[in-house]
Amino acid sequence: MEIKSRLKIMVFLQYFIWGSWLVTLGSYMFNTLHFTGAQVGLVYSSKGIATILMTSITGIIADRWIKANRLYGIFHFLGAITFFAAAQTTDPTIMFWAMFFNAMFYMPTIALSNVISYFSLEKAGLETVKDFPPIRVFGTVGFIAAMWAISLFKLEISSIQLYVASGISILLALYSFTLPECPTSKAKNDKSLVSLLGLDAFVLFKQKKMAIFFLFAMLLGASLQISLTFGNPFLHDFALNPDYKDSFVVKYPSILLSISQISEVLFIFTIPFFLSKFGIKKIMLISMVAWTLRYVFFAYGNPSSEGFILLLLSMIVYGCAFDFYNISGAIFVEKEVDHRIRASAQGLFYTVTGLGSYVGAIVSGKIVDYFTVDGVKDWQSIWLVFGAYPLILAIVFAVSFKYKHERNAMKNETVGHS
Repeated sequence: MEIKSRLKIMVFLQYFIWGSWLVTLGSYMFNTLHFTGAQVGLVYSSKGIATILMTSITGIIADRWIKANRLYGIFHFLGAITFFAAAQTTDPTIMFWAMFFNAMFYMPTIALSNVISYFSLEKAGLETVKDFPPIRVFGTVGFIAAMWAISLFKLEISSIQLYVASGISILLALYSFTLPECPTSKAKNDKSLVSLLGLDAFVLFKQKKMAIFFLFAMLLGASLQISLTFGNPFLHDFALNPDYKDSFVVKYPSILLSISQISEVLFIFTIPFFLSKFGIKKIMLISMVAWTLRYVFFAYGNPSSEGFILLLLSMIVYGCAFDFYNISGAIFVEKEVDHRIRASAQGLFYTVTGLGSYVGAIVSGKIVDYFTVDGVKDWQSIWLVFGAYPLILAIVFAVSFKYKHERNAMKNETVGHS
């Protein structure tokens, strides 16, 4: 089997694992385990903490001591164990620790899968810029396939979703050892500890423009976490209304939510045009407005014919909200910083978004509890509060972020899905 096909299988399984639980675990914890909003938020916050802690450490290990493909397999095997443990607990504290250690093992594998892909393509004499994006798209396909499988087999409020994730993790761990060996590099041993940890990128905070950009990247990370944590439980709660309990939205909420990922893929192809024409400031503002629309559409949407259109529009604008903030932000960082600290700057970008995810998960859980009375959540008020948040960010960002865009300066930049 040619290397491109083998890598497609790897990234498909990589994101199938994530898609099998990321958007549905909240519904399981709310509806089956009867956790509070704060407890659900705390469990989801583990992803943000892991991103902060593991972003640089894993890179050092893969660079200096353990080959990337082997470390990738080890992490997925350990991740399988944590999924198995999480599936068997009904205690919120134990669930947090199980998913915390899972995130510590899983989150670094996203970057490792990229490292393995880049090395394998270069070893085969292929062009990374040209050949990697079509491979990476299979990750999104895997995520969507997992969401559909969990929904169609009625596993959204069942612990079986975690057993599925555990099983696929073991499969991928075994598969990883068939991939090309990625050598460690002794040359990087000469770098300072500050450089290896990615701390040299903190010099960017001396620039007001970059400091403000990273601050708002962190704050927008909270919006993404809100969507991931509470989107599925919100759709499940329509079952409380007898008029909606047999609707498509209630029966297959993950299938509806998967339109968000499909939209994400489509919006990727618009980034070069919008980024070249409007620049990062307007792109970020568009993203903030899109996040507001995402939540306002949720607030007024429902499974009725008219309300369903609003839910559908919410899924569509998600692609814009995510891509214009996450991917465009990464491209902006790549373009603006000195080439000597680009890797560190990218690590910093994802570290601050991870911090935003952590804060967003904690605070949003408390907001959900505030609007919950006798176990019934006032979702309209919840979503309107969540929608006001990025709108306020947009106003402040428009005033505080000073950046002069040079039209077409990025027209030759290449966009890759992340």
